[in-house]
Amino acid sequence: MCVRSCFQSPRLQWVWRTAFLKHTQRRHQGSHRWTHLGGSTYRAVIFDMGGVLIPSPGRVAAEWEVQNRIPSGTILKALMEGGENGPWMRFMRAEITAEGFLREFGRLCSEMLKTSVPVDSFFSLLTSERVAKQFPVMTEAITQIRAKGLQTAVLSNNFYLPNQKSFLPLDRKQFDVIVESCMEGICKPDPRIYKLCLEQLGLQPSESIFLDDLGTNLKEAARLGIHTIKVNDPETAVKELEALLGFTLRVGVPNTRPVKKTMEIPKDSLQKYLKDLLGIQTTGPLELLQFDHGQSNPTYYIRLANRDLVLRKKPPGTLLPSAHAIEREFRIMKALANAGVPVPNVLDLCEDSSVIGTPFYVMEYCPGLIYKDPSLPGLEPSHRRAIYTAMNTVLCKIHSVDLQAVGLEDYGKQGDYIPRQVRTWVKQYRASETSTIPAMERLIEWLPLHLPRQQRTTVVHGDFRLDNLVFHPEEPEVLAVLDWELSTLGDPLADVAYSCLAHYLPSSFPVLRGINDCDLTQLGIPAAEEYFRMYCLQMGLPPTENWNFYMAFSFFRVAAILQGVYKRSLTGQASSTYAEQTGKLTEFVSNLAWDFAVKEGFRVFKEMPFTNPLTRSYHTWARPQSQWCPTGSRSYSSVPEASPAHTSRGGLVISPESLSPPVRELYHRLKHFMEQRVYPAEPELQSHQASAARWSPSPLIEDLKVCNCSAPDTGNMELLVRYGTEAQKARWLIPLLEGKARSCFAMTEPQVASSDATNIEASIREEDSFYVINGHKWWITGILDPRCQLCVFMGKTDPHAPRHRQQSVLLVPMDTPGIKIIRPLTVYGLEDAPGGHGEVRFEHVRVPKENMVLGPGRGFEIAQGRLGPGRIHHCMRLIGFSERALALMKARVKSRLAFGKPLVEQGTVLADIAQSRVEIEQARLLVLRAAHLMDLAGNKAAALDIAMIKMVAPSMASRVIDRAIQAFGAAGLSSDYPLAQFFTWARALRFADGPDEVHRATVAKLELKHRI
Repeated sequence: MCVRSCFQSPRLQWVWRTAFLKHTQRRHQGSHRWTHLGGSTYRAVIFDMGGVLIPSPGRVAAEWEVQNRIPSGTILKALMEGGENGPWMRFMRAEITAEGFLREFGRLCSEMLKTSVPVDSFFSLLTSERVAKQFPVMTEAITQIRAKGLQTAVLSNNFYLPNQKSFLPLDRKQFDVIVESCMEGICKPDPRIYKLCLEQLGLQPSESIFLDDLGTNLKEAARLGIHTIKVNDPETAVKELEALLGFTLRVGVPNTRPVKKTMEIPKDSLQKYLKDLLGIQTTGPLELLQFDHGQSNPTYYIRLANRDLVLRKKPPGTLLPSAHAIEREFRIMKALANAGVPVPNVLDLCEDSSVIGTPFYVMEYCPGLIYKDPSLPGLEPSHRRAIYTAMNTVLCKIHSVDLQAVGLEDYGKQGDYIPRQVRTWVKQYRASETSTIPAMERLIEWLPLHLPRQQRTTVVHGDFRLDNLVFHPEEPEVLAVLDWELSTLGDPLADVAYSCLAHYLPSSFPVLRGINDCDLTQLGIPAAEEYFRMYCLQMGLPPTENWNFYMAFSFFRVAAILQGVYKRSLTGQASSTYAEQTGKLTEFVSNLAWDFAVKEGFRVFKEMPFTNPLTRSYHTWARPQSQWCPTGSRSYSSVPEASPAHTSRGGLVISPESLSPPVRELYHRLKHFMEQRVYPAEPELQSHQASAARWSPSPLIEDLKVCNCSAPDTGNMELLVRYGTEAQKARWLIPLLEGKARSCFAMTEPQVASSDATNIEASIREEDSFYVINGHKWWITGILDPRCQLCVFMGKTDPHAPRHRQQSVLLVPMDTPGIKIIRPLTVYGLEDAPGGHGEVRFEHVRVPKENMVLGPGRGFEIAQGRLGPGRIHHCMRLIGFSERALALMKARVKSRLAFGKPLVEQGTVLADIAQSRVEIEQARLLVLRAAHLMDLAGNKAAALDIAMIKMVAPSMASRVIDRAIQAFGAAGLSSDYPLAQFFTWARALRFADGPDEVHRATVAKLELKHRI
């Protein structure tokens, strides 16, 4: 991503700290001792581990609970359960093993929630290298403390890992004394463990400072006479520790480090250039450091002859077109300096690549505060609000600049900013693409179709965020706006949306820290909506309605930038330490962007006027011609017809007459095909289904096959389109689309409740360049078909991962050794040949690694993405069954006499016909609405509607078909008519793609969540 800032310092640290730390150092009794403001002396600093040196279990638990959809506070409550005699405290005293702790802890959590809780994955996260990493600010502080001659100690409540080693993910060389509860058999706040630590240090309590994040531990230490610091935030705690010790614990320029080897620049030629530029005669050395951030344009700190400077340069290597435009950065900062916008003082632009290898510019180093953490820890709520207000105000200043007055009227094209930006970022993403990311593909298609109308043209910063601003050390005042690389003329609302990125990102996000899991009201930080209203009020503008589009576009840009950083990291060109992580982050951010696209589609859908019916017409929905339904019988549906002039683009179509002319023609062609080719062939197909050759496809079906819309092929094709690699599509998607192959989907297992996909037990184990599959599956539709060439298999790759990241999906060729079909299963005695529903064992089935779909741990996500369209298809089939059953029923009651008059004249029969028509139309409209919402806003936005139709349609069809069977009498139960088969499948579809109970629960939860 673009550089965070030229001058970043950690949270709440300002650059020239030494100017504000005027405490003195003195010698005493042969050892280094330090005087703080109260006159006491300190000889050691004692650190707790969790929450001080590394993230606390509570913080890790909060992150894990969000990922696993566990109620907030569950883990912390379970950790505290039982007090001193609870499993957590006994575990830290080594009274129980890790296995025993996890067993008891899991039971506690499960009893609290009345469901199984995967505590193993929490423990894995807590002890992982990714999480259990020492805070850099503490590492530097310990180094400085020891350099001044003070002792350091770690006093930790910790535990033994399953390998019998204690959990201490620290460099032990940092400490003179290490006291661990699991080794001593006592825990804080037991006073004995503090006394043990002091005894090993050889100090009195008053000679030490103790840092901990828990008040109970600090209270006991203070009672013994130890000075204490409560750690809510490591950065703030270090600042307080500095005040006590009387010397700085952060030296040099914050957030800098020695220049990476791949980013080195020639000092001699640079020094000569700077001497000529600044008129410096000194021969002193040039000090050169590199800022930690600055993935896009490498940024350096320079000190030469008491001048503090910053240099920004283009990265080495082949660059994307129009990227890394440092020339534009220099021009706009120079222009804005005269327009009241706070910017660094730029000195010179050097486009001569012979000086340091690439063009660069130099500016003065601006001291001040840069807030890396948008939650602003350590500040009062009123100060936090003032910071965000100042940020908003300076953005308004930027957007109010008179372009002509500052000579920037040609800085960019006037108008069509968003369309141009979409094209630019699509092009840059394509140039750096390393694999297919489904959400990015959807956004690339969606964004150009939903472009807003640009109302104003202003200077836009292009990367306006809190951590690109330098603040006054004491006042909520912006001293400088940094990182103008992406600036141009454009739509100012793009800047406003971009400045709200942090509101929608988690605090654990490694590149851009977020605040979406923080209590903004308690912190005093305005929510994104309030921040936007604040901007509109200052600018005198009405709020825009399509805010979600701007957020979708902003996150799309971030995803494209991250992908570029990742591509450069593969060649060593990206300068940030985070660069190599960005491959996975690109996909995460693109999914966020798509979420906003879905919200925008849903907003448009809700505001869209439906077709205005002017007349009524009766539409033919089913006209079967076979021995089961007399020629000429019709099913009439009383639905309104819309005039073409009143048919809105994208409006909800509720009748064939409302379709566009090409689609209407297709509808009539399909209806004609059914009447002329399909219905007359039913007797022959029924005979084949009852014959010994039923397990071979009927030649007649092969001749008639034109739609290619059978389950599970449709779902598997969609899965490949959305998630498959190009190689996977070439091998499997093309034959499926052409109808040359069939497929199956293997998820359901006999030993577990498979309606919960996380219960799946079949294993997928990595072995060399293969995955090895073992598992027992059943109800695998289509697997018995001799044309079935592909099995889409779902199994577990990592049982210890978060609950919804344990499963993966593999593409398994059906000719792979180890696939054993045990038997065909019947549905109420029906075999459903030739595809059938098989019970299958997978025994040591070896599949190449390239057959993994989307990546390990993505199985649940894939299964959920596949289900939406599949459920729509099932509901459409059910409506077709129902229409056919009603047509058969009407023909039957017209032709049969009972008790001296036609059945059609019986009141109960008439009531049944009327009830069936009403129920069909209700379900049809609900299905059409769900399908329309899926097309317009996406599957996620249509979740409620999809759940409702899957809950309604099978039950509706069962009732309609049952009435038709009743009208036929005993004949309705026979195979002479399709009603018995219709009824069987209507009942079965109350299980397929999730049982009724799951959909009822979904509807209820969404109703309670969104409509109170």
